[in-house]
Amino acid sequence: MKRTALIDRIFKPINEAAIQSALTNEVQIADILEWILSQVGPSEVWQTSFSISEEFLRRLYFITRDGSATAIHLVLDFKATNKTLSLWTFIEQVITSTHLADNHSKVLLVKSVDGTVVTIITSQNLTRGNRNESYIITTDREVFDKFLLEVKDLIKNHSVPLSDILKQKLSQ
Repeated sequence: MKRTALIDRIFKPINEAAIQSALTNEVQIADILEWILSQVGPSEVWQTSFSISEEFLRRLYFITRDGSATAIHLVLDFKATNKTLSLWTFIEQVITSTHLADNHSKVLLVKSVDGTVVTIITSQNLTRGNRNESYIITTDREVFDKFLLEVKDLIKNHSVPLSDILKQKLSQ
């Protein structure tokens, strides 16, 4: 379900506010991602979360299919491994790279082809909850660069690729 009109009541277009926030149950992080991509164009996306749901993956599928996201890199928590493995075939179709780590952060980083950057810090997992969730959206380059450096370090030095975990499970 598209909620662009509702989002426009909660947030200003990103070119009108360098930082904005909300505490609401009226939108989901997938709605916000679609809204941002509609403003910045094709983009590479990094997401960290505790877990992901099939419903959220479906949203990402359509985002990648229409070319809005050129690549999606995902970091989830080890504690959600069984749930994540049950979605593995779907994840492989949608996500460019998926890693598991000791992770409870919920950060969404968007970098458009033209270099526009957006950082979203949220309380919401990549699931549908219908609960009040917090969101901070910023276009500040320093914030984006710091989080991207930290997410890339998490991926490179503190995580395991989901494919490695799947191979281990299959060999048992």
